[in-house]
Amino acid sequence: MPNYQNRSIQRLFKAISNIKTPKECEAFFDDLCTIKEIQDMAQRFDTAILLDEGLSYQKIAEKVGVSTATISRVNRCLTYGSNGYRIALDNLSETEKNDDGE
Repeated sequence: MPNYQNRSIQRLFKAISNIKTPKECEAFFDDLCTIKEIQDMAQRFDTAILLDEGLSYQKIAEKVGVSTATISRVNRCLTYGSNGYRIALDNLSETEKNDDGE
């Protein structure tokens, strides 16, 4: 797990964790990031979702438009990382279940 001892980084993570709605989150990231940075993060998360579903690297590359190097990096994070993707995937799955009335 990376060591995030920098006060500025800790403050950023705290600010993100205190965002309450998707609309607030969108506004924050719209101000914080370029559209390219947001698109890149979205592609990496889409890649994690598809890897979790068992799709092949080739199918993911075609579907998401990322390189196999990016897919490999995301897969390495899913397997050996800090568990961030897993937490986000599980939270998203739970949220989507609740949204569907299950």
